[in-house]
Amino acid sequence: MARTIRKVVVLGANGAMGSGSGAVFAGAGIPTVFLARTRDKAEAGRARAEKMLKSTAVSAFITTGGYDDLEREVADADLVFEAVAEELAIKREFFGRVDAVRKADAIVATVSSGLSIAAMCEGCSDGFRKAFLGIHFFNPPNVIVGCELIPHAGTAPAVLAEVRALLDGPLGREVIETSDTPAFCGNRVGFKVLNEVAQLAEEHGPAFIDALIGPHTGRAMAPLATIDFVGWDVHKAIVDNLHAHTADEAHAAFALPAYMQRLIDAGHLGNKTRDKGGFFRTDGKGKDAVRLVLDPATGSYRPLADVAVALPPFVAAMNAAIRVGRYGVAMDAMCEAQGPAAELMRKVILGYVSYGLNRVGEVVERARDVDRIMGFGFNWAPPSVLVDAIGARRTVALLERAGLPVPRVVLEAAERNLHLFDEPEVDRGRFFVASTLAA
Repeated sequence: MARTIRKVVVLGANGAMGSGSGAVFAGAGIPTVFLARTRDKAEAGRARAEKMLKSTAVSAFITTGGYDDLEREVADADLVFEAVAEELAIKREFFGRVDAVRKADAIVATVSSGLSIAAMCEGCSDGFRKAFLGIHFFNPPNVIVGCELIPHAGTAPAVLAEVRALLDGPLGREVIETSDTPAFCGNRVGFKVLNEVAQLAEEHGPAFIDALIGPHTGRAMAPLATIDFVGWDVHKAIVDNLHAHTADEAHAAFALPAYMQRLIDAGHLGNKTRDKGGFFRTDGKGKDAVRLVLDPATGSYRPLADVAVALPPFVAAMNAAIRVGRYGVAMDAMCEAQGPAAELMRKVILGYVSYGLNRVGEVVERARDVDRIMGFGFNWAPPSVLVDAIGARRTVALLERAGLPVPRVVLEAAERNLHLFDEPEVDRGRFFVASTLAA
């Protein structure tokens, strides 16, 4: 790095991403100032950072304050890291204050999950715009090491290089650089899948579709459980942004289901609203706890234990193969299975492969970039891992049969009989987990 980052100021440090990102900086031994609307809220962020890192020692690197302290704290900061509400107007208000007092060489970054980087710094000084970029950590940042680095057209190359060195080095991130496009790469690809499954849940039921597209399809957590974890409000913000600002082959997949909007309006935001829930809800505690599942048609819940989830035999075959490390055999079972459930699974999984690898050349430069952010950001099997497990030639045939675009990189792999996933130090097995529901 051209210089050392000696002080970081985090704006919005009481929120999940603010406190989590602050924990990453402080955990690396960088003096970090947590700012929020009040000092008490910033102290709550500090407590959350301690809990995340399971250490009170991290607080030696954290000080706190309110937004009244912003100008004083920013004046000598090397990096200002914005994690306030995901609303353009609010972010611009803060950036205006930062721009007025920042050091000439101070870097300013946003943790935005998908807003335009260029739009956020419109109206700011030339020096601010040159020093501004996106650093998109994934939640929780202390656990998930995947990270997107997003410059806009005016970001100075030296700033980009300095931030990459910080992320690669002291912060221990797995970094990919993306273009300044809606939701960047990870969320654009990931939320296409998540929202598609949410759309399918209306017809097939959340319990069935989440069990069908479970960990055995190459993901750490089933899709609808993931939306509950992320929060329905966050999910809505991301897919609404993508539906409004993209017009690609997956445009329809970004339309938020009407039943989700009705429930959001009624205060259902997933795990963060424990009493209302999302796709799933837990009533009671301990031995008396009852797991409930949503009926999208009525907005009501009933005990998950009362919902019959009859998975076809090929899902059990996939799980059996995964348990002994035969991931190609698991994909064989998916590809060769017959019936509506098999078609549904292939629709989602092949759609993920097609959409993800078709972002090469538009959002990222290489297939490796998509693979790394989906593997290390979402903890999903990277598209190239699935292509290799299925076989490139068979993947091409299946995509064509499904009427899905065939990515150029998959065609080239099929023509040249090559493996796509090129990460010799990464164990492919980490991305495949047998589902307990299909045991």
